[in-house]
Amino acid sequence: MPGLPRALAPLRHPRYRLLAASLALSLLTNSTFAVAVVWQVVALEGGPAELSLATGLQAGGMLASTLLGGALADRVPQRHILLAVALVQTAGLALLAVLSLTGSLTLWQLAGVALVGGLANGLYYPAYSALVPALLPEDQLLAANGLEGTMRPVLYQATGPALAGGLIAATSPGVALAVTGAAALGAAVCVAALPATAVRREGVRPHPVRGLFADMGEGFAYMVRTPWLLATLVFASLMILVMIGPFEVLAPFAIKDRAGGGPFEHALVLAAFGLGGAVGSMTVASLRLPRRYLTVMNLLWGLGCVPLVVFGTTTHLAVMIVAGLVTGGTMQAGMVIWGTLLQRRVPPALLGRVSSLDFFVSTAFMPLSMALAGPVSELIGLSATFLVAGLVPPVLALVVVLAARLPADELAHPLDRRPRQDAVASSAL
Repeated sequence: MPGLPRALAPLRHPRYRLLAASLALSLLTNSTFAVAVVWQVVALEGGPAELSLATGLQAGGMLASTLLGGALADRVPQRHILLAVALVQTAGLALLAVLSLTGSLTLWQLAGVALVGGLANGLYYPAYSALVPALLPEDQLLAANGLEGTMRPVLYQATGPALAGGLIAATSPGVALAVTGAAALGAAVCVAALPATAVRREGVRPHPVRGLFADMGEGFAYMVRTPWLLATLVFASLMILVMIGPFEVLAPFAIKDRAGGGPFEHALVLAAFGLGGAVGSMTVASLRLPRRYLTVMNLLWGLGCVPLVVFGTTTHLAVMIVAGLVTGGTMQAGMVIWGTLLQRRVPPALLGRVSSLDFFVSTAFMPLSMALAGPVSELIGLSATFLVAGLVPPVLALVVVLAARLPADELAHPLDRRPRQDAVASSAL
């Protein structure tokens, strides 16, 4: 595929095209299931409690298996893990579809498959993140992360829910589950066509249980002794604690009470957030990695929260939509840099475990943030809560950049000149 723009250059590589296709189908699988499970619970005469059980088990399973997934991704070929995840999803969704279409499905069966699917999903991200740099040259990792950052909002937040909603409206939740299973099977077919890459580490501990726990401890130790990594993860955790709950929980009420909107207007804000993420991803993917990559990334995240202030101050829906667009764009732009940074600076033998720690640590406070958003807004008011959500993250970002001496670190490890500095240093120890 000669002549492709920089952002699409990774698609020149046939193996990466297969991996990207599998990611696209996996995103459709997860997003269509998220909608199908809602209406399947309704069809089974369940309510919010039953839906919370299914979705809570899925989310809990994913969080519980993530660290194990990182250790496995550094022990066995990542292709095997991705294939196992896709096949488990295919089997579970096929079972749900058959039971639903025959009128035999129960809520506990739905919850059980959701739990198993969540456990499988927890293994996916570390394996995928560790496999990408094995398939692409380093100078195309930024573009690959940008391409994937564009696919996620387009497929997960827009295409998948629209597909599932249309299928359910025209047919039934069972048909939507069957189509979801077909997408998972397609992902499995794409992964099966990939070659198995070698495990890029030495001295794998032979004991299957003690070795895995020791591997996880090794990944945690690397995180703690690596200042740029630890500082960024701490900041990301605190940022999510402060901002994600207000955006997810309180924004609908701000739209309703301050702008007179409803579900459609809320959907517009969410769509703007997703569109911004796609644009931000493609923009960063089309450029070179910034020389001050740590500073730029953290400030993108911190300053990207500032537009959230308008949800507590404006009464105009258009302003809220623009705020969602800007926040989505800056958040995803920072994520593209972050994904590339992990793949470039973390030693290959540790990439699976560090990716799992990234996912675990940065999302650990998400449930707490959502649980606190309502009580905090009742205590200090909606406007004050959004002020905190918008103005605290940039202060935290500046503190982290200065306290962890990130400018000095990024100048000492210029990724555009001397790739894989940390890996080289690690191998010399």
